[in-house]
Amino acid sequence: MKPTAAGPITVLIVDDEEPVRKFVERVLRQGGYTTVTAADGAEAIEVASKLTALDVVVTDLIMPQMTGDELAGQLRKTRPSLRVLYLTGFSDRLFTAKVTLRQDEAFLEKPCSVTGLLQAVSLLAFDHFDVPAQRTS
Repeated sequence: MKPTAAGPITVLIVDDEEPVRKFVERVLRQGGYTTVTAADGAEAIEVASKLTALDVVVTDLIMPQMTGDELAGQLRKTRPSLRVLYLTGFSDRLFTAKVTLRQDEAFLEKPCSVTGLLQAVSLLAFDHFDVPAQRTS
């Protein structure tokens, strides 16, 4: 990953399934990103409110009480340039709720590969794919 003038890219990972959250966090940390996690939308809003920088949200689409799309809308009220990666096993539901994705949104099907996850986040963060320097496998 190329360094940026603004510093490291901060990614908020939101998923109600702990194994998924831990997988995404491990992959992105090893990829050189700064990561924080939350188990649901309410916790994500609380965590985000305490962050100085937040560049990308990787969120599950279907979660109890608040969908990933609703979460993205809430977070964009204070961070309009936020980029969002929907990590979902239910992409059909995403496109039922949203006819199209915004330019700063993408989705990735669960289960995803390490490479697919790194590529998707890189494309959102940098508008191109950089192989992270820290990646060893």
